[in-house]
Amino acid sequence: MIDRYLLRYFLAVIDQGNFTRAAQHVRVSQPTLSVGIAKLEALLGSPLFHRTNRRVEVTAAGTRFAVHARRIEAEFAAAERSVRETEAGRHIRLGIVPTLPSHWIERALRAVHDAGCTDRLEILEGRARDLRPRLDRGALDAVLCDVGDGPSALFDEGYAVAMAADHPLADRTMIDAQDIAAEPMIVRRHCEALADVSRFFTRRGVRPFMAARTTSDDRAVAYVRAGLGMTVMPRCFADDGIAMVALAGFDVRRRIGFVVAPASAARLADSMGYDLFQRAIRAAA
Repeated sequence: MIDRYLLRYFLAVIDQGNFTRAAQHVRVSQPTLSVGIAKLEALLGSPLFHRTNRRVEVTAAGTRFAVHARRIEAEFAAAERSVRETEAGRHIRLGIVPTLPSHWIERALRAVHDAGCTDRLEILEGRARDLRPRLDRGALDAVLCDVGDGPSALFDEGYAVAMAADHPLADRTMIDAQDIAAEPMIVRRHCEALADVSRFFTRRGVRPFMAARTTSDDRAVAYVRAGLGMTVMPRCFADDGIAMVALAGFDVRRRIGFVVAPASAARLADSMGYDLFQRAIRAAA
């Protein structure tokens, strides 16, 4: 029989990339986690990881086992929630990427509150690559992020160069990379399109001065509005004091929607809070 804690140890090593971070994630010592992984491998009769001094690699057997482990852990989490929840309301856990305007999230939460909804919402912010593993193991019900070509999106949008409204280029409908080659730029570290933006400018020989680097889009907007620099942002960040100017040749788009954990689909379908939250985000777009 395989205990649940062994599955959690195993999935933590995969998601965190090494034993040290995995142990911190599940709040045990590294020796304890290592003993647990060894016990799991003994029970299964096959090594799950290749261990070296620098990295941990999942074996073919580990890859196959991970599919089932995630499904089992998600069902464990769903079973626990079904016992804890009452008719008074559901506990809905939403992951949200930080690249959406804060006032949109505020508006969506206010819509749930003002409707007198009894669902209890729990919000976790993070990058999609950090939230998706939590979704897979049942620690989140849904993640609001760029769904790519996946599920139905709440909205679709492109990117533009955000600059102060009084910038000399602000009245242009479109600019070229060379037009802003000498302009200071703000780096949005959590941007889904950061790699695309970097490649776009590098291929055109543009290496601008980086006036600021931030993980907060609210702060990035403040920097732009203050005239510190400009940045490439999703068009949803259009605001007073900000001009959004198209960047010629940069055609990247994103589709924002909810990725739902399979074990949570039925609960979310009947959730008033989840429905109101979705509607508010779609209306804001």
